[in-house]
Amino acid sequence: MSELPNTLEDAIAQSRTAVQAALADGCTRIQVEFLFPELKFMPVAEQFLPLFTEYDSRLKVFFADAGAAGLARRNWTDAPFQILDIGTGRTASLQTKIQPEDEIFLFIAPTSVEVPQVEKLCQEIGDRPVVFLNPRLEDSGTVGIGYAARQTRLRFTNTIESCYYLRPIDEQSALSRCYPGQWEVWLETDGEYQRIAELPTKPSGDDLDQILLKGQPQTTTDAAPARKPNVFKSLQRFLKALSS
Repeated sequence: MSELPNTLEDAIAQSRTAVQAALADGCTRIQVEFLFPELKFMPVAEQFLPLFTEYDSRLKVFFADAGAAGLARRNWTDAPFQILDIGTGRTASLQTKIQPEDEIFLFIAPTSVEVPQVEKLCQEIGDRPVVFLNPRLEDSGTVGIGYAARQTRLRFTNTIESCYYLRPIDEQSALSRCYPGQWEVWLETDGEYQRIAELPTKPSGDDLDQILLKGQPQTTTDAAPARKPNVFKSLQRFLKALSS
């Protein structure tokens, strides 16, 4: 990623390019994350879907629950693909959701609650490509603290390639990844975001703290530095427009 996006539209365009590159490289389980608290997944999904135009009816889209799937079917009346919910029923009912003619699968905003069902669906999918859009598969507060639940979630999430990731850490820093590039840490300096670190793997919270601490400009005065314009403000305005 040569620069951070200024709008959510730019970010989604970047993510589509990253997914295309990952698919071309043979990745079969791909994850795209836009980590903004107020973000609504349905408008994001609508802008993300053109990525799959060539697949037509060979795309299958899954939502976490029947309510979200029903809303999508109502809003996307001209969609050539089938829209389903992940479901929490018996294994047999999950198996019927995957057909031989399906070529690619999009899971929109699945949560950690659905991990067992998603994993079973992926077993039925096999080597066909799966894209997870804004999943929340690692929310331990939802799953609980059971060892077996943690291991199930970890085993499954470790099979997924983080293809696109964008998260503002605070008002002056951000973490991003755009396949096939590395993980990048950004810090606002003199009114512009500068890349201060590139890493082959996603940094932990402690690692991020150390990187950002080293990246802070040194000052010899006690006066607080003037606040600079934040590149994410335009992104926040775009998010609010989508949410209205």
